[in-house]
Amino acid sequence: MLDPLSSVLDGTDPLSLFAATADPLLSMIMDNARKKRDKDESLSVGSDFEPWSSKRGEILARYTTNEKLSINLYMGSEKGKASTPGSTVSEKVRTRLEELDDLEEGSQKELLNLTQQDYTNRIEELNQSLKDAWASDQKVKALKIVIQCSKLLSDTTVIQFYPSKFVLITDILDTFGKLVYERIFSMCADHCNPLPDNFTPESVNDIAKETCLNWFFKIASIRELIPRFYVETSILKCNKFLSKTGILECLPRLTSMIRGIGDPLVAVYARAYLCRVGIEVAPYLKDNLSKNFFDFLLTFKQVHGDTVQNQLVAQGVEIPSYLTLYSPAIDWILQCIAYRAAETLLTEMMERCRMLGNNALLLNSIMSAFRAEFIAARAMDFIGMIKECDESGFPKHLLFCSLGQNLALADPPESDRLQILNEAWKVITKLKSPQDYINCAKIWMEYTCRHFTKREVNTILTDVIKHMTPDRAFEEAYPQLQSMIQKVITYLHDFAILFSLEKFLPFLDMFQKESVRVEVCKCIMQAFIKHQQESTKDPVILNALLHVCKTMHDSVNALTLEDEKRTLASL
Repeated sequence: MLDPLSSVLDGTDPLSLFAATADPLLSMIMDNARKKRDKDESLSVGSDFEPWSSKRGEILARYTTNEKLSINLYMGSEKGKASTPGSTVSEKVRTRLEELDDLEEGSQKELLNLTQQDYTNRIEELNQSLKDAWASDQKVKALKIVIQCSKLLSDTTVIQFYPSKFVLITDILDTFGKLVYERIFSMCADHCNPLPDNFTPESVNDIAKETCLNWFFKIASIRELIPRFYVETSILKCNKFLSKTGILECLPRLTSMIRGIGDPLVAVYARAYLCRVGIEVAPYLKDNLSKNFFDFLLTFKQVHGDTVQNQLVAQGVEIPSYLTLYSPAIDWILQCIAYRAAETLLTEMMERCRMLGNNALLLNSIMSAFRAEFIAARAMDFIGMIKECDESGFPKHLLFCSLGQNLALADPPESDRLQILNEAWKVITKLKSPQDYINCAKIWMEYTCRHFTKREVNTILTDVIKHMTPDRAFEEAYPQLQSMIQKVITYLHDFAILFSLEKFLPFLDMFQKESVRVEVCKCIMQAFIKHQQESTKDPVILNALLHVCKTMHDSVNALTLEDEKRTLASL
C-alpha cells in the first residue's frame, strides 16, 4: 500500500496547483522572465559558429595510437533494476544510495590489451547500455555507467590517444545530459499545456523541481573530483528548471573545481568541456569563457614541470608531440571566446600571449580561433611574435601555415604584403622535409596569386620544383601540387600570361602519374573554356594547349570508360 503522505512530498496537492494557475502576480513574473529569456536567446550562437560536431571526426582521425588500451566496464547488478511499485519514498532513497555505494566498492571489470578499435567499440557499447538502462527505468545504473566513463578521463597512460578518448567519452556525457533534461522537461508538461522552450522556473511544477534537485544531490555525492565535475557539467542545462540564475552561479564554481585537477592536459580538456556546454546552454555568459582561458595560462608552466616530463619520458613522447595534444582543447576555448568578441578582448589575448614569452602553441591557437580580418590587419605583429617564439616546442613553419590560412581569407594592409611574403618564405624555403615544405607552400601560393604578379608566382613555382624534384619527392605530394595548380589558374585568367610563366610547364611535368596528369589538364582546359572569351592566335597559348590536349588524348585507350571519353571529347 502506498504511503498516503508521499503525495504531499510530490507537491501535487490541489491547493498548490490552483494557486499556481490563479495567481496573477505569478503570471506577471513569468511574462517578464520570458521577455528577458527571449532577449538572452537573441545572443545565442548563430550559423557562423563552427560547432563541436564538425571537429569531432578530425580529432578522432588525427589522435590515434598503436598502444594497447584498458577500460573499466560496468558489469551490472540486480540492485540496478527498477524499484517495485510498492516501495516507499524512504526505501527508494535508501536503495539508490546503496547502489551508488556498490559502484564505489568495485562492481566493475577491467579489460586490458584493447586495440584502439576495440576501445572505441567498447565505448559505443557503453553508450548503448546507457540508453537501454534509461529506457528500462534503471536510472541509477545509467548514472553508474556515466560515472565510470568519466573516470576514464583521469587516465593518461596512453597520452597520444587522450584527445580521441575525450571525444568518445563526452559523447556519452552528452547523451546522459540530454536524457536527464528531456526526462525532467516531460514531467513539466500536462496534456493541455506543454511547457514552452523558453520557459521560466516559475512554470516548472514541484515534482519536476524535486526530481531535478535529486539528480544534483546524487551527483554531489560522487567522491572523485573528475567524474563529479563531468557529470554535473553534462546536466548544467537542468539548472533552468530550478532558478533563473542557476547556470550563472554554477559556471564559476565548476571553473574553480578544475583547479583541483593536477594534470595540465586533463585540466585543459575539462575546461574545454565546460566551455562547450556553457556556450550551448548560456552563450550570453561570456565572462566564464575568458576566466577558463586565463586560469589555463596561469597553470601552463606545469607542462615543463617534473611530473609531466617524467610521464613523457616513461611513454617515449617528445615535447612537440605532447604540446599538439593541447591544440583541440585550446582551439575550442579560444573559438568560444573569440566568437563575436570585441577587438579589445582579442588584443588582450595577444598581450597575454606575449607575457608568456610568445608561446608557440598558444599563438597557433589564437591564429586558428580569431577572425581572419583581425589576424590579417595585424599580420606583421604576428610575424614578429612568431620570430621570437622558441622553436623547440612547436615548429615555426606550422605557425606560418596558420597565418597563411588567415591571409587567404582576408587581406593584410597593402604596404605590408611583400614584406609578409618575404618573411614567410624565408622560413618555408629552409624546410628540409618535403612534406612540411609542400604543405606550407600550398597555403602561401594562394596569397601570392591574390596579391602579386606573374614574377612572384614564377619564383614560387621555381622554388617548389627545386624542393620536390630530388628523390622524386613529388610522387608523395600530388594532392598538394594539384591544389597549387588549381589556385594559379583560379587567379590568373589571362592565359597569355599563364603560359608565358617560365616554370609553368616544367611544373606540370612533375605530374608523372597519368591519372593525376589528366585531371590537371582537364582543369586547365575547363578554365580556358570558361575565361577565354575570344579566339586567339597567340603561338604560346596554342603550343601549350596542344601539349595539354595531347596529354588528354593519349590517355584514352580500350579500357577508358564512355563517360570519360565524352568528357574529354567535350573539352
